Amino acid sequence: MRKTAFITAAFLCCCTAWAQSKVDLDNAMRKLYTATVMTTLYYVDSVDCNKLVEDAINGMLDKLDPHSSYTNAEETKKFQEPLQGSFEGIGVQFNILDDTLIVIQPTAKGPSEKVGIMAGDRIVTVNDTAIAGVKMSREDIMRRLRGPKGSQVVLGIKRHGTDGLSYFTVTRDKIPLTTVDAAYMVTPTIGLIRFTSFGQTTHDEVLEAIDKLKAQGMQDLIIDLQQNGGGLLDVAADITSEFLPKGDTIVYTEGRSVPAKMFTSTGGNAFQQGKVAVLIDEYSASAAEIFTGAIQDNDRGLVLGRRSFGKGLVQRPIDMPDGSMIRLTIARYYTPSGRCIQKPYTVGDKQSYSKDVITRYNNGELTNEDSIHFPDSLRYTTLKLGRTVYGGGGIMPDYFVPLDTLRYTKYYRELSVKGLIVSANLRYIDENHKQLARQWTDFQDFRTNFTIPDEVIERLFQEGEEKEIHPADDEEKEKTKAQLQLTLKALAARDIWDMSEYFAIIYEKDPLVLKAVEMLQAQE
Repeated sequence: MRKTAFITAAFLCCCTAWAQSKVDLDNAMRKLYTATVMTTLYYVDSVDCNKLVEDAINGMLDKLDPHSSYTNAEETKKFQEPLQGSFEGIGVQFNILDDTLIVIQPTAKGPSEKVGIMAGDRIVTVNDTAIAGVKMSREDIMRRLRGPKGSQVVLGIKRHGTDGLSYFTVTRDKIPLTTVDAAYMVTPTIGLIRFTSFGQTTHDEVLEAIDKLKAQGMQDLIIDLQQNGGGLLDVAADITSEFLPKGDTIVYTEGRSVPAKMFTSTGGNAFQQGKVAVLIDEYSASAAEIFTGAIQDNDRGLVLGRRSFGKGLVQRPIDMPDGSMIRLTIARYYTPSGRCIQKPYTVGDKQSYSKDVITRYNNGELTNEDSIHFPDSLRYTTLKLGRTVYGGGGIMPDYFVPLDTLRYTKYYRELSVKGLIVSANLRYIDENHKQLARQWTDFQDFRTNFTIPDEVIERLFQEGEEKEIHPADDEEKEKTKAQLQLTLKALAARDIWDMSEYFAIIYEKDPLVLKAVEMLQAQE
């Protein structure tokens, strides 16, 4: 009888709390509605009621966590494109040199390549509107080039060695967005795959990259997640399943109003045997941290780099009728050992949160491992080998590799900030693309024997002088020259082949990649 009375009382309390909550919500909604109506009708100047509501929503969400957000219809579309894996347009990679759009590379089998547009072409007009020589923003140019599938656009093209403009009618189409930046062999037995997000196509891309590298003799694998901002949770779980035995925990989520959910490995067969090293930095976030935490907690591989970003809040997208979206935080991510991925934050203080990486740098965390201290309360244990790992936000690597602040000289950084390195590459490729493609058909030959001509570097230095950018002394100039040789060689490789070849060169002296190779080779 007493138990029944207790249950009845608890039920009545829940009902009373729910009823009171509903009354509070109804009152709040009436207040918001009244404020919107009265402001729209009686404010001294005319107002846009839609903008008022958007501002109210933003004000609401600003008082919550750092990742709850609102985007209007246009912003929502742009936000979703990278995760959906495609957009609609003409299909070219381009850059802008001297206020002129230069095609770096048309998308293979894309709409521009189909009509004959080539690397090095300059797009001067779009539907009779000049885009060259008018200081048009990159965003405005992209808006003119993109459009719905099936629509047509007429491009006025200036081609090197020809007079006047040639006109190409391009029928826009779906253009795939790939997320795997690089997949290549670092050593005869160690492969590297780098991807920048977890989008709808990433799982398939990673599987394809693994198969490609296995065919080249890969036994062990480096997964490079530096600057990977995350993406789709389901995709992260699918990719992680390719590395973990069936049933291993990948991640679980807990929230106030949503049921707890656990993701376990389905036991894919892509890479269950070889050794694994995962590279992370302070910009690796969300889905990248889920993958890394699962690999670390299940003792499947080693993690190298610096503490990851610490984005462990789960957002639920709430679609609005006008195409806008609220992304509301509903839960937190936890690694298999129980670590909360989310770093601490103060509710409503997004400014301090956004400056966290700068704060870490100023505190020495990115450059000095001794500056990082963890209390015993943040000590956790991996699930199979019982190794110590740490919580407190983000994933702390097994092997700390500091940020190399001396890798590039001040002179190099100043040349880069002014855009002179990119301009030098565009100019060199524009003048030599056909010759380079004919001469260098084998990448390994290029990697071993190609050198950027000295006159390219000297011209770059001269342009720096004209902008009052000077080396401190001859030693800095020589060091900068060596750095420029490597960078421009990597950019040339990208323009002849693709991003895998770019990273194969640019990572030749990368301390994090070199450490990963050393650690993999040292394991039995």
